[in-house]
Amino acid sequence: MEGMNATTKRFLAITFCAASTAGSFLVPICYASPSSQATQEAAAPGAVSRRIGAVKAINGTAITLTPDSGPDVNVTVQPATRIVRIAPGEKNPKNVTPIQLQDVQVGDRILVAGKASDDNLSLVASSVVVMKRSDLDARHQQDLQDWQKRGVGGLAKAVDAATGTVTISVRSKDVVIHSSNATTILRYAPDSWQFDEAKPSTLQEIHPGDQVNARGDRSADGSQLAADEVVSGSFPLFSATINSVDASSSTLSVHDLLSKKTVTVKITQDSQLRHLPPEMALRFAVLLKGGAAGATPNAASSSGSPANGQATRPESPSSGMGAGGNAAGGRAGGPPDFQRLLSHAPLASLADLHKGDAVKILSTEGSAGVGTVIILVSGVEPILQAAPNAGQAMMLAPWSLGAPAADAGGP
Repeated sequence: MEGMNATTKRFLAITFCAASTAGSFLVPICYASPSSQATQEAAAPGAVSRRIGAVKAINGTAITLTPDSGPDVNVTVQPATRIVRIAPGEKNPKNVTPIQLQDVQVGDRILVAGKASDDNLSLVASSVVVMKRSDLDARHQQDLQDWQKRGVGGLAKAVDAATGTVTISVRSKDVVIHSSNATTILRYAPDSWQFDEAKPSTLQEIHPGDQVNARGDRSADGSQLAADEVVSGSFPLFSATINSVDASSSTLSVHDLLSKKTVTVKITQDSQLRHLPPEMALRFAVLLKGGAAGATPNAASSSGSPANGQATRPESPSSGMGAGGNAAGGRAGGPPDFQRLLSHAPLASLADLHKGDAVKILSTEGSAGVGTVIILVSGVEPILQAAPNAGQAMMLAPWSLGAPAADAGGP
């Protein structure tokens, strides 16, 4: 969406729901995905309709609105249109501030209620609820800082929906996540690894082996966490050999070495492709063979956690370790930080992949049998020979790619 990045949109999974009557103006806040029918419903022509999205342009009394889905909508603001400002996350409908049209700026988030045209491409507004972009950016930074302080991520080991608990493995230690009726539970969309696009979910959808990230208050020893928010997803990680490359559709047909099945994955502009030079692949192999293969690096380590929801970037192109780190890029005395090591591997492209190449692939669960590549690493033959079952220890965890930055997390 123009004027608003994906991370800001994700924060607005806490969205507006509005209702307008002749004598009053009500703005209840609800938890919903930005594309929910409650706010994006295309009403019958002439009926009251609601649109939510970002302000693309303002020209006099006309606003061009880019919604979360569908084409742009032309919004006409009348003298009687009520415009109010509300703070992100505000749940009390009384806590709104009347503002003027000139206070609305490009990039602001708005909810418009009014009468739609016959083609639903324009709207005469009876009310406009505004969340200022500056407010959203400030709240987003607070949100990230809270994840850094109170977040933890790892692989699900056990789920007990009856007691509302999920046990995850964090650097070979267990952390029990406790949920309550107040806990927000989200799940990654089948073909996305962007935290911004996670949908409302339940604990029943979490299964052993899933990636789980949670934010909340931890016990003194770090073994328990009372969660405010839990996000989960299934991200297959497998070794394969390439059967064919289809450049026209940006897809790969690969042979999964474990399941012995043919798998189709697609490459997008957000997919990260890396190639390990022989010397780097041998270094990985030595580290994995030396015992690191069974260790899962922190899914949101301080060296691998972005602040913008995008793919991890190395802190320094020449450094293999952070402060207090070891020669393998990890913490002193801890397992090698394969996230950082891999971040120094050269980038690759679809044209660099050929039939017969051995690859490690981390992908989305996908829909219709086709997953989207999150990370693909080629040049991995020495690694597969040294530690054929090495998985999460080698690859970047999905949380480092599309989740709020958690801290070095866990016990």
